[in-house]
Amino acid sequence: MRALRILLVIAVVLGAIFVIVDRVAVHFAEGEAADRVRASEGLASTPDVDIQGFPFLTQVLGGSLDEVRVGISDYEAGAGEGGKTIRIADLRADLRGVQFSGDFGSAVADSATGTATIAYDELLRNAKAEPTQVAPGITAEVVALADGGNGKIKVALETTVLGTKLPVTVLSSVTVVDGNTVRVRADALPVLGGVEIAESRVRRITDFEQKIDGLPGGISLEKVQAAADGVDVTVSGKDVRLAG
Repeated sequence: MRALRILLVIAVVLGAIFVIVDRVAVHFAEGEAADRVRASEGLASTPDVDIQGFPFLTQVLGGSLDEVRVGISDYEAGAGEGGKTIRIADLRADLRGVQFSGDFGSAVADSATGTATIAYDELLRNAKAEPTQVAPGITAEVVALADGGNGKIKVALETTVLGTKLPVTVLSSVTVVDGNTVRVRADALPVLGGVEIAESRVRRITDFEQKIDGLPGGISLEKVQAAADGVDVTVSGKDVRLAG
């Protein structure tokens, strides 16, 4: 019995040591991976990297991690031609089946899903945010975007009719086009200046698109919905390269 108790104590001690070594190793690996992602994506700050699963060391021996969560704040994504960018306030990705090299110099995930939040003021940058003539004596411009409820965006316009400014709002649907573009389109056209104006002229003001490309690892936009502080975008990808 005494020998059995000694063996049990030894097993418990060794188990505790293994857990400590495993947690130290995963903490070190998370730091290394974060530095690699920062360098690979040219980030201004170090991202959050959280390696899931226990034990970590057995995953390392197999050369594959079951799940890795990555969080990036204030990511500057491409916004079309001319070197334009759009800031993504919060980008979170959950990566599955991550194959990596021994020094974490390269890492590729079988799949990735996540979310991204884009503030309304960022999305507004590509709207017609300057007075544009829609009819003789009538100009209009988009001045603000906000949550319109039920997944809609409330587009605030300012119309000027013969020198008199009049506020107008319209509810718009927001969708993803071609995996890299957010489209905002008015559900119903507003009446501007109390006169009938061609639909195409009004939509040149109310409707717009914002291209978003160059996301980390080649992930793409899947769907989008209006929220309190901006639009929430669902992203996904296959064979997502994190580094290398």
